[in-house]
Amino acid sequence: MSLDITNEALDQISSQAAQLVAEYFAHIAERPVMAPNHAGKTKSLVNVELPVEGRPLDQLLDECRTVMDLSRHNGHPRFFGYVASPSTPIGAYADLIASALNANITCWRSGPAGTEIEQVVVRWLGSLIRYDGNAKGLLTSGGSMANTIALLIASRRKSPEASRKGLWNAGPPMTIYASEEVHMSIPKAADILGFGRDQVRIVGCDERRRLRVEDLVHRIQTDQSNGFTPICVVGSAGTVNTGAIDPLSEIANVAREYDLWFHVDGAYGAPGAMDHSKKDLFAGLERADSVSLDPHKWLYVPVDAGCLLFRDAAAAAVFTEDAAYIQTHGLADDATFAYWDYGVELSRRFRALKVWLTLGYYGARRIAEAVSKDISLAAYLGELVSNADDFELLAPVELSICCFRYVPKNTHERDLNHLNEQIMAAVQKGGHAYLSNATINGKFALRACITNFRTTKADIEQTIEVVRDAAKKLGHG
Repeated sequence: MSLDITNEALDQISSQAAQLVAEYFAHIAERPVMAPNHAGKTKSLVNVELPVEGRPLDQLLDECRTVMDLSRHNGHPRFFGYVASPSTPIGAYADLIASALNANITCWRSGPAGTEIEQVVVRWLGSLIRYDGNAKGLLTSGGSMANTIALLIASRRKSPEASRKGLWNAGPPMTIYASEEVHMSIPKAADILGFGRDQVRIVGCDERRRLRVEDLVHRIQTDQSNGFTPICVVGSAGTVNTGAIDPLSEIANVAREYDLWFHVDGAYGAPGAMDHSKKDLFAGLERADSVSLDPHKWLYVPVDAGCLLFRDAAAAAVFTEDAAYIQTHGLADDATFAYWDYGVELSRRFRALKVWLTLGYYGARRIAEAVSKDISLAAYLGELVSNADDFELLAPVELSICCFRYVPKNTHERDLNHLNEQIMAAVQKGGHAYLSNATINGKFALRACITNFRTTKADIEQTIEVVRDAAKKLGHG
């Protein structure tokens, strides 16, 4: 029995689904940021029994509305909880087109057009962040996968035989260096790859939450004298806690001196280099051996769209596969290109189309302006906090993250962490805004990450009042 449907049925799906999406985009700001919900509520409101026979489209789309209603809306103009930019409409429909094509972008032979579009997108991304206008690389599920691949490349550069012999037969233990603000994906990658989390040497930060280069040098020299093999230093171009940018140029000097792979984790912050007022903060990014960035974090592209950039394709081709079913025959050199030489995945969806269409539809200038606007709004929030008697700014605002806390009069320092935890929970449940948290020098911070083209100054001002109102209801203020 064929699963093809009539043209009339296809038109019905197309029109009704498109209407559902259009309604969502048109009214997202009117929704609560976080819908009132509890574990099990969604399952109680949709059909959870496996249907033996198909169900009417109207019923299914009604249940899709239920799913939408009970979701957290990352595209809401006052969603500041995490690094999650909203999808643009063109990005959402790009995913539809890519899913309809259903190309497997594992190699040129499998997805010839998609492979070439991905190569173009990678080059565009390298140019956008001022890394390399001829960058090579691949799209990934996100920064975690990109960072994992980068560490793998670093290890194979030092010890190619580890691919077959294993790390335990490939020489002294390898070590990786990163600041105390490093993203959790780096120690997790060290765990996955078999280095061990303890082999990630954590380096202290200065008052701006940036890696201390002198401490980095000391750690490298100590490890060398103790018989370890340093392989990689990870610099952050926008930490997840505060948006701090490490002194990348100085780190690049150290990496060169000690022959380390220099990887920059720019999963969140790298697009900030598009803002001309911030470009000096990113000096040295262009010297990195590899850079991770996530278009779905700050280029307004739907999840999932991460990226790993590099220059030396030969050094990055760490996988050598010889299975008969992946061999290419009778193809010219360009047509033998395969992403399985560079990444973990074999099956890979057509992620590049949504990046390509988003950049093509809006153009680099408008995307850069949106990023700059987010940065200016975070600075505005920082100003409001600094000028208020009942708030305290806890870290410099370098990109689009602002960390602060509520500090009512006559409240002891020992009580402020618990109070701000309560405020954050109340704000999240209230649905008028959404903040997350960070810990800065032992202080519990309310963390606002602004990566949303819908956000305005009025939303920033309203969020301040939402925090005050939550504190008032808790008996403070």
